[in-house]
Amino acid sequence: MRFAVSPMWEVGPSLRLLASRQAHPVHRPWVEQVRPRVAAAGLDRGWLAELVPPSGYVPDFINPAPAGPAPTLADELAAIRATPAERVRRDLDRLRARRGGGLGPRLRALYADPATGLVRLTEAVEAYWDVALAPYWARIRALLDADVLHRARRAAEHGTASVLNDLHAEVRWAAGALRLDRRPRGLDRRTAGSGLLLIPSAFTGPGLFTRVAPPDPPQLAYPARGIGTLWAARPGPSSDALAAVLGRSRTLLLIELAAPASTTELAHRTGLSPSAVSQYLTALRDAGLVSAHRAGRSVLYARTAAAEAVLAPLARAGMDR
Repeated sequence: MRFAVSPMWEVGPSLRLLASRQAHPVHRPWVEQVRPRVAAAGLDRGWLAELVPPSGYVPDFINPAPAGPAPTLADELAAIRATPAERVRRDLDRLRARRGGGLGPRLRALYADPATGLVRLTEAVEAYWDVALAPYWARIRALLDADVLHRARRAAEHGTASVLNDLHAEVRWAAGALRLDRRPRGLDRRTAGSGLLLIPSAFTGPGLFTRVAPPDPPQLAYPARGIGTLWAARPGPSSDALAAVLGRSRTLLLIELAAPASTTELAHRTGLSPSAVSQYLTALRDAGLVSAHRAGRSVLYARTAAAEAVLAPLARAGMDR
């Protein structure tokens, strides 16, 4: 049994959330920011809309088994492009049967020519990632890593059974067997593939997602701990100490980037000129504190994990005062 953090396990569930058009008690801030950008880029239709239905089965090949504990999106997209043609067609046959109807035009093209279709599909995934998830990945990744750390510590202190029984309400370990409640199809160790992959996710919702595609190990994607705090407003850091190092304007921009924003948005919110904002963002990006992500005709800037680490002690200090 091992844990892994998987970018692709955030892609499918987050797409479903955007398509649901329902208010979400946790992810509403993210939805309100991302949905207009996704629609403007045309990513709410096309390849991804055909491949990820609002509910039910999603083709297994879009969630390849992570080779390590933290594959990059590029790693997973390469694995998707390397999917054998027979597996692609088998999964699409299953999708067609589950839907009770035909495939869309893009999936029919994928069925006819998997090698070419997978390239087009992964290009669409990459475009969606850049708009919807990459600007927020530092925050999401911190949540997922914290979940893995907590459960790894629990396994060391209390054993694997304790981890499994605390994983999800639908998972039970008893009498040497792992039982999954409410799974529509039975799961047998002799045919499921060896090992077990546990994957925390920010967007799976309250349910449990499974992927069983031998010879890969079964994957269980479950809601990560602390999801309720993912988008919660955080106390603003005391900027004086950081401003002494970075300068007041650069520090102000870092604080404003609690949510990803464009140069124009930052200029409007801070009162700085667009040219000054662009210059400061370039410096912050060169220092590894800010990342840039293409979103249609604009570029969104976001704090990196390094920036979050720099700001966290200052925020705690502000709370203590």
